[in-house]
Amino acid sequence: MLDVFMALFKRPFQMREFLLQAYFTIRVTIVPTALVAIPFGAVIALQVGGLIKQFGAQSFTGSAAVLAVVRNAGPIATALLIAGAAGSAIAADFGARKIREELDAMMVLGIDPIQRLVVPRVLAVMLIAVFLNGLVTFVGVAGGYVFNVLLQDGTPGAYLASFTALAQLPDILQGMVKAVIFGFLAAIVASYKGMNAKGGPKGVGDAVNEAVVITFVLLFAVNFVVSALYIQLVPPKGL
Repeated sequence: MLDVFMALFKRPFQMREFLLQAYFTIRVTIVPTALVAIPFGAVIALQVGGLIKQFGAQSFTGSAAVLAVVRNAGPIATALLIAGAAGSAIAADFGARKIREELDAMMVLGIDPIQRLVVPRVLAVMLIAVFLNGLVTFVGVAGGYVFNVLLQDGTPGAYLASFTALAQLPDILQGMVKAVIFGFLAAIVASYKGMNAKGGPKGVGDAVNEAVVITFVLLFAVNFVVSALYIQLVPPKGL
């Protein structure tokens, strides 16, 4: 992680590699992200709607569902797909380069693999994570709206009108910050495990599995920390 921070300021910046990795990340994650976002929003709407209905506060179903998607479900779904699709691809790529000794050859030639290969991938994943988080949030909220209106006899006007009752702008910013942090962690872990793969093709497979599992554990731990800090720093919006 420190090596990446230091390499960020080295020139020249690998713009072509950055664009290629950004396009690759979008290509492997956008369709699964959209498909996963629909059941995320639907499940949240159904669970939150059912719970709120027991308290007789159906008019706040939309606000509660939107908060759940924007604050947690959107960033987490984005992070899981980034780690599972883009992260595993990064780990496999670096692992293959490692066992073919390409990384060692680059260092012999005076080329820093961190600056040349890792930094563009980390920045690309962080950027795409923000856009994917927006996609998950939009699709999740839309899916929650449809399922609430169709399956729970919710009122479309009440669902839409309640958006601003409890939600506020910092909630969206928190989701974006989480997406950036999660994307950074996924790319860092995948790069590290791939560049330290050992034992031939089996070692590459082990590195990919370890990268995904470690990233998942880190994501949920960091999500808890960020959420706790956000609750302490940003007071909830009053009715």
